Amino acid sequence: MIEHELRTHRSDEGLRRQDQFAWKLAELAADDDAKVDDDVTEMIINRIIDDTAVAAASLARSPVAAARDQALHHGARPGATIVGLPTATRVSPEWAAWANGVAVRELDFHDTYLAAEYAHPGDNVPAIVAVAQHLAERRVLSGHDIVRALATAYEVQIDLARSVSLHAHKIDHVAHLGPSIAAGLGSLLSLAPDVTFQAINQALHTSTATRQSRKGEISTWKAYAPAFAAKCAVEAVDRAMRGQSAPEPIYEGEDGVVAWLLDGPEARYRVLLPARGEAKRAILDSFTKEHSAEYQAQAWIDVARRLRGTHPELLDVERVREVVIHTSHHTHFVIGTGANDPQKFDPEASRETLDHSLPYIFTVALQDGVWHHEDSYAPERARRADTVSLWRRVRTVEDPEWSRRYLSSDPEERAFGGRVEIELSNGDVIVEEIALPDAHPYGARPFARAQYVEKFRRLSKGVIESDEADRFLDAVTRLDELAPRDLGQLNVTAAEDALKGVVATEGIF
Repeated sequence: MIEHELRTHRSDEGLRRQDQFAWKLAELAADDDAKVDDDVTEMIINRIIDDTAVAAASLARSPVAAARDQALHHGARPGATIVGLPTATRVSPEWAAWANGVAVRELDFHDTYLAAEYAHPGDNVPAIVAVAQHLAERRVLSGHDIVRALATAYEVQIDLARSVSLHAHKIDHVAHLGPSIAAGLGSLLSLAPDVTFQAINQALHTSTATRQSRKGEISTWKAYAPAFAAKCAVEAVDRAMRGQSAPEPIYEGEDGVVAWLLDGPEARYRVLLPARGEAKRAILDSFTKEHSAEYQAQAWIDVARRLRGTHPELLDVERVREVVIHTSHHTHFVIGTGANDPQKFDPEASRETLDHSLPYIFTVALQDGVWHHEDSYAPERARRADTVSLWRRVRTVEDPEWSRRYLSSDPEERAFGGRVEIELSNGDVIVEEIALPDAHPYGARPFARAQYVEKFRRLSKGVIESDEADRFLDAVTRLDELAPRDLGQLNVTAAEDALKGVVATEGIF
């Protein structure tokens, strides 16, 4: 790995294009000397299965239906597929990236990476697959090209997330996603560095937004935000391929991202990127979700289920005086009481708000012993009197040691959990610790191919016929061997009646 310093440069310093950080990312995308390791290919396949699973489960939900309806007004040939619709139905790739990106993100149930910044790197998949499908025959793109592209995209987003915090400045994490998709498309299409460079600049410039989309009463836009960044990135690559330029230096300029959106003109970031010829392996540091909730709640669902079995007295709300969760700065301030969002305790809050409320999630997981992507968020579930009563007795506090472990560079020390102390009405205190979710690579039950396939079958049951599920799994497990004509197989068609009750939406298109 090579360390790159990222800082603001005055205009009169004359920062050469080849010394700009966006150029370094473009060079990484253009590195044809780096082979893709077998375990990276294996994980890319796992994550496509994972994305498709959660997308299938969300097909009938309102944000997904609206995005799909929008995309259907932008047909194209050869075009890209829309998840849930027949493979013969094709739309322009930026709109496929949009519709499929919303479907993948809607349930907040796919992969994650947590460090200085948050990331859902599986958000790269819809855009890269869509462009590959659209250009497969014209550019002779294969499944192996998708593998190469996703290895690049994951590398860029995760390397940025390791070093450059956006949320500290209330910038949404999709500001790292636009550049990662542009870089991934640069790899997919074997673009020259100067083309990918312009695309990265444009993608970052057009996809940077505030974190208000994840604050207070969280709206349906939470699912759209990464899809919008993806659509911006596809369009940015298209413009760059047509010879159009972009603001530069986008990161280092006097009026650029570092100076005005991040740590300011005196800031110094150090970002590690693979050297030329070095394998891109960052995807192996990311992790998926067993439960449909914000990643920092995953371990707390696991520990709540465990406590339900070992301490059944906790099911009697009147025996619980207070629940205090000692956890990291990030968890406390994003999904805990440190956020100071009263909506996190509101039984009428949106699903998007509840899946960012650790007090709610811990309460329901403790009471039910399970976590379900729909039932656990149902309005009647959130309004249950005993749930509301216990929910409002839960609070979080920041613990410096858990904050330190959250940001540790040692994978065996990093932790996304903490310690819960439950004080009973008789004065007894129950204490339980958990460092990592069970499904984490270093957790009690790490996810492997079998678990990804089981998740896919469970979430797609009743949405996709079993024969169609088998066909998709057969195709995706052969991803590295798929010919250009086969890329349309990276899609699933919903069962005939799965979308029957979905009401069509109307807008401008």
